[in-house]
This record gives sequence, structure tokens and C-alpha cells, in this order.
Amino acid sequence: MPRLCQTDGLTDDQSEILKAVRVFVEERILPVATELEHADEYPTEIVEGLKELGIFGLMIPEEYDGLGESLLTYALCVEEIARGWMSVSGVINTHFIVAYMLMQHGTEEQKQRYLPRMATGEVRGAFSMSEPGLGSDVAAIKTKAVRDGDDYVIDGQKMWLTNGGTSTLVATLVKTDEGHADDVSVYKRMTTFLLEKEPGFGETAPGLTIPGKIDKMGYKGVDTTEMVLEGHRVSAEQVLGGEPGRGFYQMMDGVEVGRVNVAARACGIANRAFELAIAYAQQRETFGKPIVEHQAILFRLAEMATKVETSHSMMVKAARLKDKGQRNDVEAGMAKMLAAEYCNEVVQDSFRIHGGYGYSKEYEIERLYREAAFMLIGEGTSDIQKMIIGRALLKDYQLKG
Repeated sequence: MPRLCQTDGLTDDQSEILKAVRVFVEERILPVATELEHADEYPTEIVEGLKELGIFGLMIPEEYDGLGESLLTYALCVEEIARGWMSVSGVINTHFIVAYMLMQHGTEEQKQRYLPRMATGEVRGAFSMSEPGLGSDVAAIKTKAVRDGDDYVIDGQKMWLTNGGTSTLVATLVKTDEGHADDVSVYKRMTTFLLEKEPGFGETAPGLTIPGKIDKMGYKGVDTTEMVLEGHRVSAEQVLGGEPGRGFYQMMDGVEVGRVNVAARACGIANRAFELAIAYAQQRETFGKPIVEHQAILFRLAEMATKVETSHSMMVKAARLKDKGQRNDVEAGMAKMLAAEYCNEVVQDSFRIHGGYGYSKEYEIERLYREAAFMLIGEGTSDIQKMIIGRALLKDYQLKG
């Protein structure tokens, strides 16, 4: 086993799951990742293989036909998968967030209806908060649901749906102002709806349109889309948890574990970039010796490895806190911010070690270079993480008197 990214205190079951995932990554993902990524081709065979491994139901309780594993187990699996190809981990992440929100906040009827089929991958999840021009300002959403008898009618436009095309269930945050006084916080005027649709593009449900894939510089293969809602009618039974006005809290709970996921993805990318760099440095020769024997390269590798190990440790701590039922907004924010920043630094250093070959699409580091950039913005930018961390620390360290 490689020295980096080892985790103490794992059970035999956790170790066996991780071993199976690592073998899958080595045999089924790494050999095809760069080719599929350059073609922007959806990894259908890889996804089917992950279904067979049970990854789609990894954290879903056994009573709903899942494996009932912890967030830590899930995060470590994501780290391994992202080491192979980050886009594949994105296929799983949004699915997992929807499943987690259902587990934590859904009614028993909603859990029974969706979780067993999510565990097998029959139902595929996506979640939607952002809108065009919205960015991190969630309070500014404009998409609105208006009550009409036993239904709601939703109008608006959502943005940046990972799995927007392949998903069949979209957890969607919208405004619902019914029965609220004018002085009620905007955060209590938001509701999460579970919107069902067909996979694909175009009008995938009455009044619900997925226009097509958004062309991106990286994070290819996985489909990222918009979602247009025009008079989309949905039953009140599709309100997550059955009670309107709790959507913001539910979404933030989901995003919190999503930040652990992004930290794990960043760890996986950084680890792979280090592996590529230290291998290339032993093969490439300059001035009559392998470049790894030049002190400048050796020092750079040492710094890269230290950043990979630090990021992994922070990610593991954040996951374990959540598994204990404790709030981990600060720790998840720290892990996500640090892992994302270090991932970009490690990938850039690996790119430099590769020299001119790093700029060639024939080398894997070119793909990692584009993937790493997404870590800086996924599930909240580094600046947003700093806001969350800083405000929480001020509460903990507020001067008395």
C-alpha cells in the first residue's frame, strides 16, 4: 500500500470496501479516464460497475436496502474514485446528497418510496440551489412555488445541476411565501421539493425542461445542466419532510456533507498528481541523472506529499465529526478550503515537474490541471468557507465583558 492517505482505526468492513474500490479504480477507471474525459463521454460502464459494488447505496441504511456505512467510509471511497477520475465522483456526490437529505429530513413515506431504489441506482439524484447570476447568495433565489389546492406550481430557472440530465429525482430549493408574515426571515421562506422527471434532455416532465449540457473546461463526462420550470405542478406530498419553510436548513445540512465530499475529491486529485510526479521524476533525466536527484525537485515532492497528507487528515476529521452527530460546519469548511487550495498547488507542482509534457493532452496531468480548478468553487468557494469559518470562530472566541 502507498504511504500517503492512510486512515487509522478502520474496521475490517471499511478496509475491504476501500480495497474493492481501489481495485475497481485501477482496473476500470484509470485505463479509460483520460480518453472518456477528452471525448466528454458519460462513463456508463463505470457507473454500472459502481452500482454493482453498492456505492450508490453506501450510506443508505440497511432497512432501505443500502449498506449502512458511515460518512467516513463514503468520503474515503470518493477519495479513491477521484484519484481515478474526478468526474465519476461527481456522479455519485449529488446522488448521495439527495439520499442524505431524505435520510435526515424526509417523511417515512418519502424514505420508503425513494431510498431503496436510490440504493440500487435505479433512482438517480441531483440537487439544485443555484440560479443564473446567483452564485453563493442563496437568499436571493427567485424560483417560486405557489400553492394551488393540494399542489404547488413552480416557476423559475435553476443552474449548475450536476447529473441534471441523468437524474430522475431533483431536490430543488425554491421560495414559498404562504402564510408568512412580512418580518419572517427570508431563510424561513424556502422549501425543498422532490421533483421527479425522466432522464435525458428537453421537457423531461410537464413544465420541467433540461435544455442540454453546459460545456465546461474540465469536470467533463458528467452532465452539468440548467433546469427551467414553467408552470411545473407538483404535489404537496413532494415537499421534503412534509413541511414548507425548512428548505434552507435541509439544503445546508446536505451541503455540509457535500463539502466533506469535495475535500475528499481534492485529496484524490492531489494524491494522483503526486503519484504521477514522483514516478515521472524517477524516469526523466537531465544533466546526466534522474531529475528526482536534483534537490529542487526532491524538495518540491516533499512539500507536495505533506500537503496531500495534511488535506487527508483534515477531511477525515470532518467526516468523523459528522458521523458522531456533531455539527461540523467549521471543520468541513476548513477541510474543503485547505484541500482545494492544496490540491491546486500540488497539481501545479506536478505540472511543472512534467515540464513541456505536462502541457500535452497525452499526459494525465493535463486533465488533473483542469479538474483541480473546480475544487476551488464546488460546494462554495474558498472565500465562502473563510466567511463560515471566521464567523464561527468569532462566536467561540468572543471577548467577555
